[in-house]
Amino acid sequence: MHPVLVRFDTPEFLRGIFPETITLYSYGFMILIGVLFAFWHTWYRRKEFNLDADQISDIFLWCFIGVFVGGKVFFYFEDPGRYLANPALMFKGLGSGFVFYGSFLVTIPVLIWRFKKKNIPVLPMFDVVAISGALVHGFGKLGCFMSGCCHGIECHNPLGITFTHPESNAEPLNIPLYPTQLMDAAMILGIVLLMLYLYPRKKFHGQLILLYALIYGVGRTITEVYRGDEARGYIIDGILTHSQFIAIFILASSAYLWRKWSKSQRVKAESN
Repeated sequence: MHPVLVRFDTPEFLRGIFPETITLYSYGFMILIGVLFAFWHTWYRRKEFNLDADQISDIFLWCFIGVFVGGKVFFYFEDPGRYLANPALMFKGLGSGFVFYGSFLVTIPVLIWRFKKKNIPVLPMFDVVAISGALVHGFGKLGCFMSGCCHGIECHNPLGITFTHPESNAEPLNIPLYPTQLMDAAMILGIVLLMLYLYPRKKFHGQLILLYALIYGVGRTITEVYRGDEARGYIIDGILTHSQFIAIFILASSAYLWRKWSKSQRVKAESN
């Protein structure tokens, strides 16, 4: 749609520091909006965990590290031969090309380590992180739509959206495609609303992050059917994508943890 929000020439007195042209990309802008909402939500919950601004900033810093490293590494795994043949490619376009499940799987253990180090209760805090993380994820998907990445296959019904901007990542241009980015964004932001409603009503700590993983796993498995960016790769050509394979693993793990955590916390509550 609109991969570039604004582009302007750098003022003369800044050209020795910045490039001659400064570009504000829609994807990065939408991520920024999501981060601001996420920070506000975490700040809103701070008194429940006795957090201050420095501690929240520390959490966001380590989230960023986990998201960046995990997302990029799993992105390279989608076509390892290409990057092994030319390692220099890994350092080109570092601001794009991320895999959500890579970010998710790496950030979780990073945050567990950080929460324990800072004496923050892990499972209760993960329910806050689930909402904050989903806000960034949802706005990021809106950014994907604007930039054209994560696009769908050709669409021959009224749902189709045509990308025409020459800098769009959608392929092919000028052909109606399924708006898989909007499908995912609607699903994720819907999950956010559900988690906000359930937060004061949850049955056990950790329930919300498991709910997020379960619903998104099912939804992503469905929307993958309509994805048209073939570069994301398949485990079984034309049948099972990398994301669907990881989703199955996360669904099984989340279902197991749901039963384990709900039972253990219920037993603990009864014993008290």
